[in-house]
Amino acid sequence: MIRPPCEVSWFSALCDDDYEFLGVPDPMLKSSWEHCRDIVMQAEAGGFDNILLPSGYDLGIDTTAFAAGIAPMLKRMRLLMAVRIGEMWPPQLARQIATIDRMLGGRLTINIISSDMPGEQLASGPRYARTVEAMGILRTLLNGEPLDHDGAFWKLKLDPPRISTLSGKAPLLYFGGLSEDARDAAARGCDVFLMWPDRREVIAAIIADMTARAARYGRVLRFGYRAHMIVRETEEAARAAADRLLSKLDAETGAAIRAKSLDSTSAGVLAQAALRETAADDGYAEANLWTGIGRARSGCGAAIVGDPDQVLAKINDYRDLGIEAFILSGYPHAAEADLFARHVLPRIEHGPLTSSSSFRSI
Repeated sequence: MIRPPCEVSWFSALCDDDYEFLGVPDPMLKSSWEHCRDIVMQAEAGGFDNILLPSGYDLGIDTTAFAAGIAPMLKRMRLLMAVRIGEMWPPQLARQIATIDRMLGGRLTINIISSDMPGEQLASGPRYARTVEAMGILRTLLNGEPLDHDGAFWKLKLDPPRISTLSGKAPLLYFGGLSEDARDAAARGCDVFLMWPDRREVIAAIIADMTARAARYGRVLRFGYRAHMIVRETEEAARAAADRLLSKLDAETGAAIRAKSLDSTSAGVLAQAALRETAADDGYAEANLWTGIGRARSGCGAAIVGDPDQVLAKINDYRDLGIEAFILSGYPHAAEADLFARHVLPRIEHGPLTSSSSFRSI
């Protein structure tokens, strides 16, 4: 079967999320410029197409500042810079995006997070409505178009900033969320809809639902999948590595880590908890999909575990469902990036996603 190329990205632990043993902080793996830089450079050396730079208000280091610092150091890899909409003024964010895109040689992509303001707690409906407004403002300004916006959250009449992205167009906007409000926001405003791990039939159902929702707005979405990786030369070794990762975790510490996250009660996080709770006694929800990660992490809570053939088959199965972009990670992040780059990545036809056509009529 001939499959179109997919984008394969890694993850840099800007939000204090790197461990040798889950739940056991390691000073050498704590978020810092040096450590996160090394993960990014490892990913570029390994051949990855892109790398997610996550963002959290009270965890780790600032994402936008880090992206600006790392951009001139990269020769070919893209950056997927997470931005928390609740913390940003869209016209200024547009200028930051355009500036960093130029520093990076035109290779910036954006992960939109529908966040609150620090110290604020907005209801889901208004919060996602604000995010839709922000995506529209960013797209207009970064496409070099005058803005005349009269919304519930911003009323702006502006010419586009003098500084533009290298292409003169808005970068791809990646976005995820499972609540009704999140799904509607994604259908209306993003280019790439991101999903966390789940059983195959659930992923297929989400793709079908989001395709239909986007069509109602005259849009076409692309789909991405965010998962952890544990790949070893044999399945036995991979499962042993998964067991070792949890070998020093106690339930109380894991619960505290999950509760600390700003999105600990979101629909997506609750779905990850349900996946974990309905998995088999060994933590596997289906073949090679292990939910143990979620015992010490809010958000993406499952890993693809297996030998290179099994991991490749799993990824190709998702590609056959319609997934075009993968955002992968592992613990420790630099070491697991190297393992994946050596054992699996050369066997995948991959490359950066091309510009979106999501706003064409259908």
